[in-house]
Amino acid sequence: MTGQPGDKRQSATDSYDVVIVGGGVIGSAVAYFLLADPDFQGRVAVVERDPTYQTGATARSAGSIRQQFSTAVNVRISQYGAHFLRNISDYLAVDSMVPDVGFQERGYLFLATDAGRQVLESNHATQKAEGADTAILSAEELQARFPWMRVDDLAGGSLGLSSEGWFDPYGLLQAFRRKARQLGATYLEDEVSDLSVEQGQVTQVKLASGTSLSCGWLVNAAGIRAADIAAMAGVERLPVHPRKRQVFVFDCREDLPGCPLVIDPSGLYFRPESGGFITGISPGEGEEDPDCDDLEVNHNLFEERLWPLLAERVPAFEAIRPTGAWAGHYDVNSFDHNAILGPHPEVSNFLFANGFSGHGLQQSPAVGRGLSELVVHGSWRSLDLSAFSYSRLLENRPIRELNVV
Repeated sequence: MTGQPGDKRQSATDSYDVVIVGGGVIGSAVAYFLLADPDFQGRVAVVERDPTYQTGATARSAGSIRQQFSTAVNVRISQYGAHFLRNISDYLAVDSMVPDVGFQERGYLFLATDAGRQVLESNHATQKAEGADTAILSAEELQARFPWMRVDDLAGGSLGLSSEGWFDPYGLLQAFRRKARQLGATYLEDEVSDLSVEQGQVTQVKLASGTSLSCGWLVNAAGIRAADIAAMAGVERLPVHPRKRQVFVFDCREDLPGCPLVIDPSGLYFRPESGGFITGISPGEGEEDPDCDDLEVNHNLFEERLWPLLAERVPAFEAIRPTGAWAGHYDVNSFDHNAILGPHPEVSNFLFANGFSGHGLQQSPAVGRGLSELVVHGSWRSLDLSAFSYSRLLENRPIRELNVV
């Protein structure tokens, strides 16, 4: 392998087989899987403008994984993600340093009223057909299992019994990054300012520092800036938008035994975290959700909206104490809320890894593996992700994911 481990100073022009734009969990997963493939003998550069990752989506994620999707391929993607997390030391150990991301398989619980029961059961059928370990519970079964929860307005719920829960998102990112560097990836603290495209190929990546990188492949893993990178390659109006999501932390005097990550019919979610709880909510259908790249927290959202919903579902939450909050971003694919993966039909060495709509962290192992297979072997091998190709946008073939949290 010709790449050298770690970061290094660049010459005015350098050559790489693969240049990855964005060193978050997706970009670092692609770098790792490329360099772990014995059939790949090339050089990999990862361009990341903020090596502290303080403002990146990965470190600000709620760090969760689930099998409960409405789309079969999303179930398969997260099944591999759960396998990867359980066996992370087999993949990402570096010398004597064994990564531990604290994977807690405590499940997701999707609640439904009468209006949502049919969708819940349809999604459950899709999940079971893929082998997901999920169960439908009646309102009575919910009350018996979670006596701290109000259920009189519910028709039932769907509970993940295994392979679902939460983990340390920053820990996973750093484990991918550390292993990729050990295998030879070069991480550059820089920003892409332009791309050169000749005869349907990205030939050069121009950086803000004034250096240029020639490349065989360009992977767009730029998160909320994906549309800007795509535009540099001549791909206009990529439907990937920066949307702010806020997470609030609170304490509760009472314990909630067996509490999973609960998704309320209102769109509210909550789960245990370090002796307390975190909570948030996604905009509902028709609610305003503007493009936004700031990280300011609107504390009124908790006081005026979330707290009443929390207390309505869990009476013990009437007496809670807010202790913190943060904001992060989803790279939302407004076309169908599913990832855009693989090559552009007219710029064949430009690979998309964009628009995860909040699912990128849990999908990073399968996506990193899949894109590396495209580069090294020319096809999706382990898991066919072609349903998420860019061509579906051109052909107006949305793949609707109904379970977006």
